Amino acid sequence: MSIVKTARIFFPVLSLSVLAACGSGNSSSTSQNNDSLNKKVNVTDVKYIKLDDAKEFLPSWSKENVLICHDIIDPDDMHPCNGLSVSRSERMRYTQVYIIGIDYQNLQPRPICVKSLPEISANGLDYTYELRDDITFDDGSPITVEDIIYTFKACKCPLTNNPHAKPYLEILTDIIPDKSNPRKFTMKLGRKYIQNIVFLADYPIMQRTFFDKGNVMAKYTFQQFDDPNFKADKEKDLVAWAAEFNSAKYGRDPKYLVGAGPYYVEKWDAGQSMILTRKKKHWSFGSNNMYESSYPDKIIFKLNKDQNSQILEFKSQALDASTSISTKTLIELQKDAEFDKNYNSRFTDTYNYGYMVMNEKPDGIKHKPVFTDKKVRRAVAMLVPLDDINKVINRGKNKRVVGPVSPLKPEYNSDLKLIPFDIEGAKKLLDEAGWKDSDGDNIRDRMIDGEKVKFEFTLNYSTSDVAWKDIAQMTSEAMYKAGIKVNMNPLDFGPLFENAKSHDFDMMIASWGGTFAPEDYTQIWHTSAWASKGSNYGGFGNAESDALIDSIKYELDDAKRIAMIKRFQVMVYDEQPYVFMFSSLRRNVMHKRFGNQEMYFESPGNWLPNLKLLNSGTMMKPVATAN
Repeated sequence: MSIVKTARIFFPVLSLSVLAACGSGNSSSTSQNNDSLNKKVNVTDVKYIKLDDAKEFLPSWSKENVLICHDIIDPDDMHPCNGLSVSRSERMRYTQVYIIGIDYQNLQPRPICVKSLPEISANGLDYTYELRDDITFDDGSPITVEDIIYTFKACKCPLTNNPHAKPYLEILTDIIPDKSNPRKFTMKLGRKYIQNIVFLADYPIMQRTFFDKGNVMAKYTFQQFDDPNFKADKEKDLVAWAAEFNSAKYGRDPKYLVGAGPYYVEKWDAGQSMILTRKKKHWSFGSNNMYESSYPDKIIFKLNKDQNSQILEFKSQALDASTSISTKTLIELQKDAEFDKNYNSRFTDTYNYGYMVMNEKPDGIKHKPVFTDKKVRRAVAMLVPLDDINKVINRGKNKRVVGPVSPLKPEYNSDLKLIPFDIEGAKKLLDEAGWKDSDGDNIRDRMIDGEKVKFEFTLNYSTSDVAWKDIAQMTSEAMYKAGIKVNMNPLDFGPLFENAKSHDFDMMIASWGGTFAPEDYTQIWHTSAWASKGSNYGGFGNAESDALIDSIKYELDDAKRIAMIKRFQVMVYDEQPYVFMFSSLRRNVMHKRFGNQEMYFESPGNWLPNLKLLNSGTMMKPVATAN
């Protein structure tokens, strides 16, 4: 094993994505084989971990060139624009092609379907790219500037069902083809922006002739889509296009899950598995670029939410990889000598965090206004036994967070103190806010608009991992001691986040995925992301916080931006819209029958297509075959 160091680099970031599980983490705990679980890896110095290939191919190891990756949740969908989950994002990296990606080894942007990073104009607003000549869609046609323009018009169209993504496209005002070179184009930005390059890594390039056979999008301009007075719903051809484009088949039916990546979705049994199969012919074959490798013949994502069953599957070598098992499960597996002989495993840091979000703007009918007072929200935060949750569920390996910024980042505001578990202090705040038990039933209540409202709410959480249930149960028990009744409500991933986007919830447990670089907080924290049913689920914010968020995303000076972000954290801390839980810990497992293993702190934590099957010490080479 070798630990690889690189310089600390700050670059624009990918948008946050929803995580399937809370899995919270210690700041730098790692483990491999017989190494101590307490061995430290400082992520400010170390950017990824390279593991040595096995020196011996054991008789019990399968020689089938199929990689079976454990997961605990399905993607919300595989639509090229409209999906949200981390599991979707990971799988689409293998089935799609983007303008820009992330170099996980060096933590910087890497060109994918363009020849290089852009030429940037003197005013910092024009970004010129040139497409590669060798990248093609499955019908053999090359990616063209027309496809680039279509992709971003489709994503910006007001009728496209992707409110979470639109804030990141506001900066893009036009795409201009080069008159002298049909492979070149210039992206025009409205102003300088911290994500002026890497925001492109969130949008797979779509083939216009497949998704828009009538070429409807060519009739409309970026300027029209940016105009708040443009009535998209009055344009019949655009409405028809959007109805087709937003339809479920483009997110669920393998026949329509097309892309220029090396793998295609062969089969998707929802709730069971997804099979990605290596294409028989692909433009990347023969490339020396590790990110264009596609060694496994198949990558099968197999869902298993049961921890006991997961242990059995790893002990029987039925699974090859995972970043989704719980801390408890991995610790249990690492006690087993056979597991240690067959697998590499480590706990590695991430920039993710778990949270409980409260609905600050309920409808007042189905969802009562119990969280509208910040004193109440602070009291609720004081009633979540996070230290006990950490000890019981994650064996004390987690690191608590105080706000929406990872403690690993320089902009983390260390002046803010963790909210203590304090039942008596919470009771005092609830009393001050007018919530008292007036009828002796042990549940607090108060009069709101002439109605006596009990302090009772529903806590939504995902069924994907038993840890969510345990967190909800411990929270419910603690809150009851302060006179609050919590009704636990387990939901599948899709309904959980559909309810959140529609503000149809009281309180929800979930996680956000983060990255090493400066972030744009618009998606989660700007009031526009509440109004548009984006990712500001609870309704945080006001004109002051919006102005600060807008300033942060356009400030390119690190020192000035960091000061702004620390101020923003103070605002969030004061308003307490979330109960902030833990920074996430990635539990990374890979079978030793595959070589070329690397583990990354950035999501997804590994790069599955680059894993090479070992056979008696020799790499199995992928062979391209004719259709």
